[in-house]
Amino acid sequence: MDTLSRPEIEQVWQWLEGVPDPEIPVISLVDLGIIREVRYEGETLVVVVTPTYSGCPATTVINEDIEAALRAHGVTDLRLERQLSPPWTSDWMSDKARASLRGYGIAPPVEEAGDVAPAGQGKRIWLRQENGPAVSCPHCGSTHTARVSQFGSTPCKASYRCLDCLEPFDYFKCI
Repeated sequence: MDTLSRPEIEQVWQWLEGVPDPEIPVISLVDLGIIREVRYEGETLVVVVTPTYSGCPATTVINEDIEAALRAHGVTDLRLERQLSPPWTSDWMSDKARASLRGYGIAPPVEEAGDVAPAGQGKRIWLRQENGPAVSCPHCGSTHTARVSQFGSTPCKASYRCLDCLEPFDYFKCI
């Protein structure tokens, strides 16, 4: 890829917007907030990726999907960098991702009053809380819900049940 034919960074971001999360295909990796940076180092296109958590089982598939998407657009000189610090937080998700999760039947992360730890320590991680946050049902909107299990269909989700419409649903944990 020579300098005259290499794609602009904005174009690369648009291509990456089309790469779905392998576990939740209704949101893109960009909207999930795990694509942290796209830049050139000389002729090499560098894409910086922060997994949702360091043990995420989908990391390999995500990297393969990014590479495949970019190579399909003619990018041959490519390097992916894994960045663990700062760690991913659900705050990095776009509003579009949150709306897509709801439409897909997954409750997006919520932050409720009192969900903030002392200054400089960041948010509490609900994975360790005995009682999770008040979560709205993505099917009917009711907040009359109950956590069934700390872990849902993937480790980053918890299982909930709506006590009004009785539908089960996953909640994407606030990390």
